[in-house]
Amino acid sequence: MAKLILEMQQSLDGFMAGPQGQTDWMVWSWGPQWTWDKALQDFHTRLTLSASHLLISKQMAEQGFIAHWQQTAARKDEQAAFATHISNTPKTVISTTLTKDKEIPGGWNNVAIASDLVTAVTRLKQETAGNILVYGGATLVSGLLEHGLIDELYLLVNPVVIGNGMSAFHQLRHFQLNKALSFSSGIAVLHYH
Repeated sequence: MAKLILEMQQSLDGFMAGPQGQTDWMVWSWGPQWTWDKALQDFHTRLTLSASHLLISKQMAEQGFIAHWQQTAARKDEQAAFATHISNTPKTVISTTLTKDKEIPGGWNNVAIASDLVTAVTRLKQETAGNILVYGGATLVSGLLEHGLIDELYLLVNPVVIGNGMSAFHQLRHFQLNKALSFSSGIAVLHYH
């Protein structure tokens, strides 16, 4: 059975985005300048390449997640390996309202829609040969956590306190720390299962 793995950046005070979704406080906020150190870049690339399916939120699909990584892959720079993998990997968008009648940036090629979170993730875990990697916003991630669907968490803790923002953690959950890694760019990766 496939594992559902969450990779998520957060602040020291536990926020995954600012109050209006801002991510400009992140050491690397997914732009063309890859400001993570080489060891963290390699770690992220290996984790991304371990996925044979991606789970993304409706908001990410509508805001250009697919198109962004297609464009990044086309640059053929140091981010191309994982960006190409993200572009080529099958994706499922979780949404009760989105249909393929609506255009999304990057298009619907290799993208499915699922309306029931628990049913979709359970089916993906049974049918997927490798890992399923989650890239999602607070609503999707909190839903996955609420239903106990995440098998592993990789929290990329940025060395910044933002004081207020969006969190995915809304109820008591216990996780087992497997490993903590620190990187020269200031990021600490906490691996839980």
